[in-house]
Amino acid sequence: MGPLTILSEFPEWINLMIAFCIGIGFGFALEQAGFSSSRKLAGMFYGYDTTVLKVFFTAAIVALAGSQLLSFFGLLNLKLVFVNPYYMNATIIGGIIMGAGFIMGGYCPGTGISALSIGKIDALIFLIGGMVGAFLFAETYPYIQTIAMENYKGPMRIDEWMGISPEIFTLILIIAAVALFWLAELAEKKFSRNEITTDL
Repeated sequence: MGPLTILSEFPEWINLMIAFCIGIGFGFALEQAGFSSSRKLAGMFYGYDTTVLKVFFTAAIVALAGSQLLSFFGLLNLKLVFVNPYYMNATIIGGIIMGAGFIMGGYCPGTGISALSIGKIDALIFLIGGMVGAFLFAETYPYIQTIAMENYKGPMRIDEWMGISPEIFTLILIIAAVALFWLAELAEKKFSRNEITTDL
């Protein structure tokens, strides 16, 4: 299973089975956290429900700190961890499009599949829209390829870009998460559903 040295000697089908089980567990965790509700996800943008921020920030910290601990004990080879190549133009434009789709549809691709698995019709419409968008992107790619491929920065990690060690970056991220969690609590109190309903 890639960089996990403890699994490197296992047959490929066992690695695939483990990955399959991890995927099911991830989907179950999303559903249990309430991410199958488009209102909860949209609530992040309106400030009355910051569960999305809390869960994903917590997941990022656990993954980052966990990977470093596994590497320290020789169980994970961080040099084999794939780092996405960074295209600045594509990242900015794609981020704007996905952010707009997120707030209008109430889902991201992962949470949309989680919601569809429990029978949410709006998630089905959202995913169909995503597939249509992917089709249009593929069909128009020759015309937008130049823009998408410009400002290529290569495989880039934030800690390397900042010129600091991974450990220092992890500490900064944890401090930022604590501050954001505190701000999120303030936002939920200020933009509670009761106040929104009253205003409307």
